[in-house]
Amino acid sequence: MISERLKLARQQRGWTLEALSGVTGIPVSSLSEFETGKREPRLVHLEKLAKAHGRSLAALLAGETDGAGAASALPSAPAMVLWRQRPEAADTAAALEARFLTLCRWYRNLEEWCDEKRPCLLPDAPQPRAAFDRSAAESLASLVRNQLSLGQQPAFSLLSVLESTCGVKVFHLDFEPAGTAACTRSDELGMAILLNARNKRWRRNFDLVHELFHLLTWRVFRNPDGSPNQTASGSTEAEERLANAFAACLLIPEEPLRLAVRSAAKSNGRLLPTEYFDLARQFDVSVDALLWRIREVFRRPADDTQRDLAQCRLLWPMHEVRTDSPPPPLPERYRALALRALQQGEFSSGRAAEYLGMTRHEVLALAEAPSLPEAAGLSDTAMLGIGDEFDQGSFAEGERLDDSTPFDPA
Repeated sequence: MISERLKLARQQRGWTLEALSGVTGIPVSSLSEFETGKREPRLVHLEKLAKAHGRSLAALLAGETDGAGAASALPSAPAMVLWRQRPEAADTAAALEARFLTLCRWYRNLEEWCDEKRPCLLPDAPQPRAAFDRSAAESLASLVRNQLSLGQQPAFSLLSVLESTCGVKVFHLDFEPAGTAACTRSDELGMAILLNARNKRWRRNFDLVHELFHLLTWRVFRNPDGSPNQTASGSTEAEERLANAFAACLLIPEEPLRLAVRSAAKSNGRLLPTEYFDLARQFDVSVDALLWRIREVFRRPADDTQRDLAQCRLLWPMHEVRTDSPPPPLPERYRALALRALQQGEFSSGRAAEYLGMTRHEVLALAEAPSLPEAAGLSDTAMLGIGDEFDQGSFAEGERLDDSTPFDPA
């Protein structure tokens, strides 16, 4: 961050803020706000600071070494963003990562300014990488579910608990491909997850827990020897399978699932494909996730599961009746902290507008309101509630499938 580089550059000179102010003519109060991140320096300020520190403007901005060999103010190693599937276009991926990490740093700034840093209540996976298998992933899921008191239908409360109680930063952005998500973890930023705003809520629930697995096992898979290892930007196939197992076990606990299936099938002892949609709604997961979890719990043959998946994809337009709304562009806690920081004078209305994605006029009106609105005006980006699980266009018009094939849960 530029604020950190500016502070380090001044400290390397051995100057106080007053001394630097005397050299540059920039008020001490402004220099202090530049170094704490409460204000962004303008180009004219950066040019004066670069000249005062004997560096080029590029070196000051990018943390590079000057051609004359002068030591530059280097930031700490950048946080790594772990993608399930990194966007193919390098420019797109880099822009998303930069935006995600910027939001994470702003969130951290707000927590510090409001003295609201939350301790992480989540358990780290203790097993070494060689011993971490599917059983360990499922045990970790049960531990998290019980420790956070998520109950029998964790999807309905997990996001709120992670954000409000555990201090996990969760952001939603619009990007391609729709079936991917990302996360990061560092001492500087804490734990953070990036979800795709295009996806349906029930898909985002699974993605949230999938990425949570990566955060909890960060030191298992990212740092197997205990030292920082940030050379890989994608997780391994085996790790992805474990993340899927963790997500399915946490979101669809075995005993509640058994009870739900038996209750749905009690009328005739059989479970029809149409009833899978009702079960998926009970746990707020996709029908795909539900069917694969049923396969694991009831030890169903894979061919039967694939058959039911094919049937449900044809039945989806008529039976997937859940309503969905796009997620807020910024977390509720983030917005509340930004308003408090503004009211406490921690940063300017212009800076608050940047943090909140609003105009300065909107920020001033918000600051005068008795409470923070839930979402209105926080982004100029239209969120689309697309990202459907099934491709409705892949079947010919009028094609029908018999929906009477039953599944016996006994």
